[in-house]
Amino acid sequence: MNLGGPSFVIAIVAMSTLGWMFTTWIRARHGYPVENEWSGVAHRNDPDAGRKIDLLSSENEKLTGRISRLEERIAVLERIVTDPAARTARDIDALR
Repeated sequence: MNLGGPSFVIAIVAMSTLGWMFTTWIRARHGYPVENEWSGVAHRNDPDAGRKIDLLSSENEKLTGRISRLEERIAVLERIVTDPAARTARDIDALR
């Protein structure tokens, strides 16, 4: 192979271009900002991002409420378990 010929130069340019295209594709696929041809940065835009944030916020509030109710129930169960046996039976009967 002749290293000074035009085919070698074309092979180097082709490999560089393919490598650049592959890394750009990987970056775009995983959501990283991609440089455009004028040295700017193109960010991934998600038109449903605001809606998704609102849905996740409402779900988070619902789950937080559910966790607080479960914590209260666990506290009652712990109190029942740690009370002496006589008071425990009386408390269980009172809860029925």
